[in-house]
Amino acid sequence: MLLRLRLLFGSLLGGAVLLALLCLGAQNLEERPQLRFGFTRSAPLPAGFIVGVALVLGVISGGASAALLLPGSPPADEG
Repeated sequence: MLLRLRLLFGSLLGGAVLLALLCLGAQNLEERPQLRFGFTRSAPLPAGFIVGVALVLGVISGGASAALLLPGSPPADEG
């Protein structure tokens, strides 16, 4: 159980650090395309920021799935 919590906390912390660095690095980019979502468009965002957010979400979801899929302790005998 403790290993699962450490993995989950580590992935969340790592994702937060990557997101903070991404936000700092994306402030001075000049080319800002918009994404089209059906009938609406997103706010103008740098392309590197969009790719970076996908990377951060992958780090967080990969760490969370690794934490959830770890084999647990064997169930106790009932009897």
